[in-house]
Amino acid sequence: MNSSQERIDFSQRLQQALRNAEYAPNGPTQLAREFNIRFKGNAVTVHAARKWLQGESIPTQEKLRVLADWLDVPADWLRFGNVDMKSGKAPATSLPAMDAKMIDNLQQLDEHHRTIAYEFLRMLVRTSKQK
Repeated sequence: MNSSQERIDFSQRLQQALRNAEYAPNGPTQLAREFNIRFKGNAVTVHAARKWLQGESIPTQEKLRVLADWLDVPADWLRFGNVDMKSGKAPATSLPAMDAKMIDNLQQLDEHHRTIAYEFLRMLVRTSKQK
């Protein structure tokens, strides 16, 4: 994949993570402000945040980790795309970040609570099919 496509793909994942975290996916001012609150190094400019959102640049690994922690997504996913939460490897099937996070959360539950979550999901699926 060429570097131009990598930057575009990163920007799409960043925008998706922002939407999932209920932030504006196209607001460089908000992105810079929220990022700078969490980052211990030199502040990023609104222009730099705009470049991330527009697919013109990718942040350094240090900044990427801060973004991932803030937006509650795996840093590898944010940088490279679909990555298995546990192994760090690409999964067999592609999942949106929100779905991958849900699976990760399910895996953290004990067996009893996981069973309850599965039953609840099955009930929701049955209910939605009946409509």
